[in-house]
Amino acid sequence: MPTIQSSDLIVNQKISAAAPDALLNITIDSQSPLQTGSYEFQLVVVDDSGNNSNPATVKITIADDQAPTAVIDAPSRVGFAKDFSLSGQRSIDIGGELTKFVWTLIKTP
Repeated sequence: MPTIQSSDLIVNQKISAAAPDALLNITIDSQSPLQTGSYEFQLVVVDDSGNNSNPATVKITIADDQAPTAVIDAPSRVGFAKDFSLSGQRSIDIGGELTKFVWTLIKTP
């Protein structure tokens, strides 16, 4: 079974395997994952007489389906009538970029 890293995929590069090896594994390079969007793959099979099938194609959409992680850094205690700050600076989104920080006071004494 052939295995190729996502960073090594090249448009129109053929990846062959002898039968009965009908599986292609694509491993994701964590330093260079596939961008979000639509990808199209094609398969042609060849018989023992050298005849090629018509191409079969499939579209795969890479989607950012991982929610970001909110992290709040704040003092645990603040003096009466003193200013303080809340920081969401360590919040992360693995599949993209953070575009908004929405703060809400949800409880009072």
